[in-house]
Order: sequence, then C-alpha cells, then structure tokens
Amino acid sequence: MKMLRFRSPSIRSLDQEILCTIRLLDDSEISCSIQRDTKGQFLLDHVCNHYNLLERDYFGIRYVDPEKQRHWLEPNKPVVRQMKSAQQPFTMCFRVKFYPTSRMKIKEELTRYLLYLQLKRDIYHGRLLCPFAEAAYLGACIIQAELGDYDPEEHPSDYIRDFKLFPKQSLKLERKIIEIHKNELRGQSTSIAELNMLQRGHSLETYGVDPHPCKDFTGSTAFLGFTATGFVVFQGNKRIHLLKWNDVSKLKFEGKTFYVIGIQKEKKLVLTFHTSTPAACKHLWKCGVENQAFYKCAKSSQIKTVSSSNIFFKGSRFRYSGRVAKEVIEASSKIQREPPEVRRAQFGQSRSFNSLSHKNLIMNMEPLVPALPSTNEYEETATDNGVVAVKDSAPLSPLKPSAAPTDTEQHNNEGGNSTSGNDLQPSRVSMETSNLRPQTPKAEDEAEEDEGSGPLTISELVYSPCASMLPTPVEDSQGGVDLLFSSPMQSPARLLRELHADPDIQAQLEAERERDRVYERTRLAARSRMSSVLSSSLRLLSSNERVNTCVLSVARFVAVVMGVLLVTVPTLLLLLESDIDVSFLHEIRQTPEFEQFHYEYYCPLRRWILCKISMAMENLWSD
Repeated sequence: MKMLRFRSPSIRSLDQEILCTIRLLDDSEISCSIQRDTKGQFLLDHVCNHYNLLERDYFGIRYVDPEKQRHWLEPNKPVVRQMKSAQQPFTMCFRVKFYPTSRMKIKEELTRYLLYLQLKRDIYHGRLLCPFAEAAYLGACIIQAELGDYDPEEHPSDYIRDFKLFPKQSLKLERKIIEIHKNELRGQSTSIAELNMLQRGHSLETYGVDPHPCKDFTGSTAFLGFTATGFVVFQGNKRIHLLKWNDVSKLKFEGKTFYVIGIQKEKKLVLTFHTSTPAACKHLWKCGVENQAFYKCAKSSQIKTVSSSNIFFKGSRFRYSGRVAKEVIEASSKIQREPPEVRRAQFGQSRSFNSLSHKNLIMNMEPLVPALPSTNEYEETATDNGVVAVKDSAPLSPLKPSAAPTDTEQHNNEGGNSTSGNDLQPSRVSMETSNLRPQTPKAEDEAEEDEGSGPLTISELVYSPCASMLPTPVEDSQGGVDLLFSSPMQSPARLLRELHADPDIQAQLEAERERDRVYERTRLAARSRMSSVLSSSLRLLSSNERVNTCVLSVARFVAVVMGVLLVTVPTLLLLLESDIDVSFLHEIRQTPEFEQFHYEYYCPLRRWILCKISMAMENLWSD
C-alpha cells in the first residue's frame, strides 16, 4: 500500500541560493545571493549599503518579466514570486523611482550625484525634452563635471565629439557647448557643475516623467506620466493635460482601460486611456498610486489601500508601503554624519560609453513626424535664424521601425533590462537659437497658475521615446510602438476602407447579416406564440369568476405571509442580538443552533455589510 505524499517545499529547495545581478546608474554591476523567501527590501538595502546611501527612499529596483513588461520591485514581497519564471541569474536595474521636488532638499552630495547620473541618462534617451539653449547648458555642465576646466592644450577643437550626450548631436550644438564650457563654467568644481545641471534640469516640463504609451478615446497616441506636481499627458509637442495631485480623486483600471477621475475648473473630469496589455495597464495604475501617495500624503500613516474596482466586485488592491516625500525631507534634515566619499565613474570607464558612441545606434534614433531635413551627424541643419517647428495641432505619430537593429539594440531587447532599463530613447534636440533661460521659482508659480491644466507647448519637436525604452519594451525591428497597438486599436476609417476593398469580407458580412435576419424572425415568431398562449390563458381565467376569486385569495395570503415574515424575522433577530434580558430570549440564545447561526452566518454577514457601507461612504466622499 502506497502512502500519500503531499507536495510541500523541501528544506533543500528553501535553502537554495539564487544569484541576482543589479546594474547601477553608472553601468557597473554588483551581485548577491538570495533565498527563495528573500523580500525585495533586502536587495534595495544591499545596493544602498554598497553606496553607503542614507537618502534611499528616492530610489528603486526595476526588473522585466518574461512577457517584457517592466515592473518596480515591491519591497514587502518575495523576489522570486515577483520575478516568476524569469531566467536565472536575475538581472535588475537600480534607478531613481521618485524624483526629488528640489535639489536643495537633498542633504548629501552622494544622493545628488546619483540623481545627476539618472538625469544624464534621461537627457540622452530623450526623457528630458530640451530646447536648444537648455540642451547646450546641460551638456556643458556634464562636460565640466567630467573634464573640469577647459584647457586648450589638452582639449582639441572637437573634444566634445567623444561625448555622446544627446541622441542627435549636431556640430552646432557641440560648438555652443564648447562656448559655454569655456566662458561660463570655468572654475566650477565637479559637485557644483552637477548641482547646476540638476537645477536646470528641474526646470524642464518633462523632469521626472516616466512615459507610458497609451491611446486616447480618439485612437491617438499619447504618453502618460506622473511627476511631483501631478498627472501629465503629452501628445505631439504639447502637454495637453496637467492634473495636480490634490485634483486627482481616483485612479482605476479595468483590463486595458485606465481611468483618471479628477476635478478641473470645479467640474468633474474623467480621462480614459487604453494600453497595449492588461499588465501594462496595471503597471501604469500602480505607478500612479505610488506617486500620488508619495507626493500628496503628509504622513505614511495616511496612505490607504487602493482598490481598482467598484464596491461589489473584487479587483486588484495595492498600497504604497514606503515613506512619503515630506517624511523623507524631514529625515534628510536630521542627518548628522560626515559626508561619505563619492566614487565617481571616470570618463571612458562606464560600460555604456561605447554604446553611447555607437554611430549606428545614434543614426537609427529617428524622430517622429514631422521630420526634419535628413543630415549627417555632424552637419549643421539650420541657419542662425531658421527654426523647424511642429504645428500646434500636430498629433503624435507612432514610431517607425528602423531599418535594422544594431547589436546594442538587440542586446537591450534580449536582456529586457539593459543599461538603460529605466530610460527612454531619443527625441531630437531642438535647433532653437533664442537664448532661453529657466524661470525663477516665482515666475514658474505664476505661469503655472495662469496656464492651469490647458495645453502647453514644451518643445518644437514631438515627445518621441524609442520603443525599446518604454515601460513595455518592444523591438524596433518589429514595428516599435505600432506593435503595441496594432491589433487592439485600429482606426474606424482604416477598418471601413478594408471592408469596402475586400470582396471576401463583404460576402462574410452579408452571410452574417442574413443569419441575423433569420434569427430575428425566429425569435419574433416564438415571442408571438408565447404571447398568444399567455393571452388565451388570461382570458380563460378572467372568464371563470370562481377560479379568479381563488387566485386572488391565494395571492393575498402569500403577500400577507411574506409581509409578516419580512417584519417578524428581522425584529426577532434584532431582539436576539440585543442585550435585552428576557427569559425566552435567553433560552433561545443558549441553544446550539442559535450559536451556530450567530458565528457562522450572522457575524460574517454583518462584517460584509459594514465593509461595503464604509467603502461606499468613502467613494461618495472622494467623488
């Protein structure tokens, strides 16, 4: 006789070590071993201890699942459960998750250096959309931080060519960077140059935006993002929506549809967007919930568990488990230790330096339409006074697939978590020649109040991140962003053209219409037969007075009994559950049948009703 063996994890499987590789912001890597029940907080602490970092709440670890959907590693869940069936060793990326609201609120130079590395990646991969003047100043700050003061003996005339700072780096832009590096930044130390770069980057509209590709209700492509200010939507070269966190009342999703419910100009606003997959929609929802909790709440104790569904249907539930921005700033102000040593990566030591200088990779990063004149990489594309600008009404077009992916692109797509796993590739640097300067904080506040949430032109070019750098990575050679929405989202005009052009489809449609007509005729005939039978039965009953009287009597009796039961049963139940001390009630309470009913049925039903009522009240108050 064989004994039954229950499936349970053995001690050996629990003690099995799994190797994890974490790619840092300077493209170096560190490794560690974890157990199957190790939680995500262990890996985050491991990286922060490697840096000797205290202001760690701004950072997170990102990974890619087997379906090529990017996620943030949740600190309170086991790593193995989140990685699912990903290949071992696990590969992840250490990135900035919540961008600080101001550089002045960062206490330590080490934290500012890590944020500098993240912004440098954002600039190169097109997440920070820069006008020409801002791009030149940011590039000069990076050169000053990397090389120090300009030295004509050490720096040849084309020394900027060794740095690939922007996706499209023209000779005109390099000349402007050299001019600022020579004249304006001389004497600045590395830390001061990094600080100036952070200050200028913070003034840009796309600072801290992690773009999520979506389709709006018209089928046009848009990019959603979450910043310290609120929820933003970019389409073409405009920011078409800005909802501050205080005006966002609810974020929810159902399948591939993402909803933002808020208030705009004292009116209720519901924004609807469609993602490529349900996993991408859930990731978008989680990012929104975390950002809203981090930037809006005053204390972490105020953070509530958020549900993606309504009252009566169970959906995804999620709660941000970290500290909020105000608590992080307060904790930073209390740091009293000696500043830790900042180990900066030297020029040429980064693993991504070769990939950044890969000419084919740069040339394949074409912007979205409307296209600029095709030029060589180091050919001037505009006159001193001429600017190629995008019209205000230009929509954002999908990315076009490149001719052939480079080796670096293939490596990024195959790994799923490349050196730029948290970054987006390029939108072209604008060729604007006017000397733009960032507004002062007071001017920014005034401009924000004046503009409100209306459309705001942020650049001369469209916001066009590369498909391999989106939160849902796809290969550019297979269609880029077009691949994300090709099947579920097709324009009605295109479908109509296909229907009118294909005779086979027309024949199938005609056959379906004929089947629908036959089914409708059959259903109407059956309904007419049923109605005739009912009418004949009613006529029979109405013709017989005795039968009619009996039916009415039975109906009255049933109605009276039901009314009595509806009144007496709840009344008796309330008396039994009350504290009234009456002998017959006390005897009923002592019976085992009533105790079983009380604990197995009444108590769970009461808890369920109270829970639904509280959730309904919360939704009413929030709406």
